Amino acid sequence: DIQNAYLTAPIKEKYYIIASESFGFAREFWGRPAKVVRALYGLPVAGASFRSHLAKHLRSLGYKPSKADPDVHLRPAVKENGDKYYQIILAYVDDLLCCGIDPASQMAVIGLEFTLKDGSVEEPKMYLGADIEKVQIHESDSPLKTRWAMSSTNYTKKAIYEVERELASADFGFTYLPKGVKTPMASDYRPEQDPTPELNHKQQNYYQGLIGVLRWICELGRLDIIMPVSLMSRYLAQAREGHLNQVFHMFAYLKHHDRYKLVFDDTIPVYDESRFHKCDWSEFYPDAQELLPPDMPEPLGKSVVMTCFCDADHAGCKETRRSHTGVLIFVNRAPILWFSKRQATVETSTFGSEIVALRIAVEMIEGLRYKLRMFGVKIDGPCDTFCDNESVVKNTTRPESPIKKKHNSIAYHKARESIAAGIIRIAKEDGKTNIADILTKLLKGPTLRDLSSRCMW
Repeated sequence: DIQNAYLTAPIKEKYYIIASESFGFAREFWGRPAKVVRALYGLPVAGASFRSHLAKHLRSLGYKPSKADPDVHLRPAVKENGDKYYQIILAYVDDLLCCGIDPASQMAVIGLEFTLKDGSVEEPKMYLGADIEKVQIHESDSPLKTRWAMSSTNYTKKAIYEVERELASADFGFTYLPKGVKTPMASDYRPEQDPTPELNHKQQNYYQGLIGVLRWICELGRLDIIMPVSLMSRYLAQAREGHLNQVFHMFAYLKHHDRYKLVFDDTIPVYDESRFHKCDWSEFYPDAQELLPPDMPEPLGKSVVMTCFCDADHAGCKETRRSHTGVLIFVNRAPILWFSKRQATVETSTFGSEIVALRIAVEMIEGLRYKLRMFGVKIDGPCDTFCDNESVVKNTTRPESPIKKKHNSIAYHKARESIAAGIIRIAKEDGKTNIADILTKLLKGPTLRDLSSRCMW
């Protein structure tokens, strides 16, 4: 954590102040203009000036910003055994996260230019509200190994404390969170059919704040509440009393199920190759190939594989009959990217909703593959993609399968051309084991815990 970060950066813009006693000037300077030469806190250009100053210094140390994310800085390095890899620095305003064989030495060099807060140079324990820790994984066919993990435990506890404190001091119909809650939302509750009275202005603002907190908890890895939070986020403009009660229900669930975390396991998953249909696509998409970034850095280090689970809840919204898409993408066995959102159009068939979900998944896969490559990561083979609709699997993996619903032709050809280009390969996953179900459906307790245990630890 860089101390007084903005004040370290010079500014190009012309700003001045009128000298006075409050600025510490001697009396003879009072009333005279004083030129501002540093990025004072509160200036419109302060954030941009500091970021530019930090990036310039990192470039002088041999780091280059990635074009996929300019706040991720890469520098080639060599291990003692001769293997090449990238030292990485992630910058979030004045917080730096160093990744490498010897991150302490990276920080020490940066500390020559910037003053780092005492006690802040250490292995990460928290980053942007997430708890960071090391965990030990034991598998029957491999020795004990230590990996990094991320959770929202402390952030969630603080949020629950504030909610319970508000319940005790305000009139919401009850004074404490419900007990014995097994799911984030009652499985028979439909927010679009809620007939309860609308919230007043004060309650509405409070509801919006709670949804914001829950959204960040989702960003920190609580995949099991993403679907309910997505549903309740539709009513930010005007919520009802029943909606607010269900939000309290979510916090009660988080209070009694607070041990979930995401483990960044680098183990490469192995799937039965017979599940994937192989064929020749040259006559249908003769020029299909994955477009590699021409300016991507040389891939260094070990290669990774990608896996994707996608699903759609056909006509899940009782009010509009729109379907809900869910996508979960892994890099090796680490869940990296997730998506849960109502589709933009009404699909009249399960096939239509599932093929739209697959098209969204393909676009997310392409975006992540680009980003990984621009970070210098080598990707091994296509992304193994699993969905639980047999018609979608057959239509996209067999060249001879025609498209009958012409309005789905864009999604249909997008998926098939991606297979021909080697970006993805598709296989069927049983609905009972499709992890993406937690992102599209309100599941019962045992099913939710079973699927959640496959992606959270």
